[in-house]
Amino acid sequence: MSGLLLRLAAPLQSWGERSAFTPDRDTAPFPTRSALTGMFAAAEGIPRHDTSALDRYRALEFTVRIDRPGTRMIDYHTVGGGQPKEKTAATSGGSNKGAAVVTRRHYLADAVFVIAVTGPHDTTTHIAHALHQPHWSPYLGRRSCVPDEPLLLRTHAADPVNDLLHHVPLSWDTSRPAPRDGTVPVTFLWEHPPQTADAAADIVAVQDMPRSFAPDGRGHDRRRIHRTVQQLPAQLAAHPHALHQKLIDYALEEVPA
Repeated sequence: MSGLLLRLAAPLQSWGERSAFTPDRDTAPFPTRSALTGMFAAAEGIPRHDTSALDRYRALEFTVRIDRPGTRMIDYHTVGGGQPKEKTAATSGGSNKGAAVVTRRHYLADAVFVIAVTGPHDTTTHIAHALHQPHWSPYLGRRSCVPDEPLLLRTHAADPVNDLLHHVPLSWDTSRPAPRDGTVPVTFLWEHPPQTADAAADIVAVQDMPRSFAPDGRGHDRRRIHRTVQQLPAQLAAHPHALHQKLIDYALEEVPA
């Protein structure tokens, strides 16, 4: 087993959880397992209809550190208004809707998440290579949500979860309580109960385990995640002016053999 570390940050992110092609398009408050799996599959060039390729991603385990939860916002979005019918938005049947399509799209503004991805060495190595040279570019839930750099912090972490707890620089969050006893509280999401936790875990049920990304047959299974608050070393919290360089320094550190 080995792992890699991702930093998901952008002006806007959107992690659809329940809605699919409905007028009100929601976002989960954190990156979903379905979205992360889709990002890896896209980077590796796996088409949506190839459901068998998703099996090897099931062995991956994701641990999410919420550096900054972001601010929810809604975009009132229209497509095709004021046009003749033949120029309005297309339907799945190949015709045209004949009117403007109105949606309300939910986003997280200025959010930051750091993800520890643990799994078989061959799988994480392929993912890391694909994210360096993606077949289809990664994005944070919607194609308009382009990730900040660096996206891929480390490709061969011996213990990526330990790095989340002790080494990866922590993005500044003005809503976070001031340091106390040299630590700051940070929310984590775990797929399995953590071995050590600074507080009791809340269990949350989400339906984001992908069975298929096929446009005409999308499907997801339910899973449980465990939410805890961990006390991290206060020195990890980098001032905004110093954060980018600290992230680069961390990403370029030589990993011990």
